[in-house]
Amino acid sequence: MRLSETTVAVVGLGLMGGSLAMALRGQCARLLGVARSGATARAALKAGVVDAVCSLEGAAREADLVVLATPVRHIVATIPGTAALMRPGSVLMDLGSTKVRVVEAMNSIPQESGVAAIGGHPMCGKEVGGLESADATLFRGATFVLTPTLRTTDEALRLARELVAAVGARAVVLEAAQHDRAVAVISHLPYLLASALVQTEAQASECDPITGRLAASGYRDTSRLAASQTEMMLDILLTNRQGVEEALDMFEAQLGRARALLADPEGLKEWMIDAQKRRRGMFQ
Repeated sequence: MRLSETTVAVVGLGLMGGSLAMALRGQCARLLGVARSGATARAALKAGVVDAVCSLEGAAREADLVVLATPVRHIVATIPGTAALMRPGSVLMDLGSTKVRVVEAMNSIPQESGVAAIGGHPMCGKEVGGLESADATLFRGATFVLTPTLRTTDEALRLARELVAAVGARAVVLEAAQHDRAVAVISHLPYLLASALVQTEAQASECDPITGRLAASGYRDTSRLAASQTEMMLDILLTNRQGVEEALDMFEAQLGRARALLADPEGLKEWMIDAQKRRRGMFQ
C-alpha cells in the first residue's frame, strides 16, 4: 500500500492534525477529517483541508490509515474502540507527545484483528492551537519520531516513513520509553520552567510592580512556552510523570550547582562558558 493510494483519516483537526492534513494534500488518494467541533469540521471542509468530514466510526471503517491527533489521554482512550472498527490490513498511527502509554494501548490491539499500529511524534509545534493556526509547512525539516509496537508490521513502518517524508520531516525510530525520557528533558521540563518563571515574576511583582513592567526580550523568550495550551500540556505532563520527575531532579541539581558557584567566580564562568558552547553547537 503506497501513500498515494491510501485513504487517510485525521482525527482531530487542531494545530497538529490540521497541519498534517494540509501537508498531505495531493499526496494521498483521499483525506477524511474528524473534528469534535462542528464549526471546525465545516471550516476544514470549506478551506479544502480535507475532502470530507465524518464521524470517528465512519473514518475508522473507511480509511486505510487513521491518524489520531488529539490530546494524549484521549488518544489512549480512543485506541481500542477505533482499532475494533478498522479493517484488517489498515494502519493506526498517532501524533501524541508522549509514547509509553500510547504504545501500551496499541500493544493491546488483538492480533487477530489484522490492524497494524505505530506511534508517532513530530518534534514541532506552536504555543497556539486550533485549525486557524495550522500550517502545511509545520513539519518541514522537523524530526518525526516513530515508536514501533507489537502491532507494527513492516508494511506499517514503511507507510509511516512515507508519510513522514511526504510532509517534509525526518523519521527517527525509537523505543517509547527512550523517547519519553528524552522529551521530558528537552520539551516538558522547559514548559515547567517557563511556567515557574512566570509564577516567580508574578510573586516578585506583588512586592514591586516595576518587575513586570521591565520585562523585555529576555523574559519574553525564556517564558514563551508558558503561553502553551494548558489542557494539552496537562495531558503531556500526566502521561510522562516519571520522565518529568527525573528531569526535574537533574535540573534541581544544576540549580544547586549554580547557587554554589555564585561564591566561586571562576568556577561560575567555566560553567557558563560550557553551557554557551553546548547551546551554540546544538542548532548550527
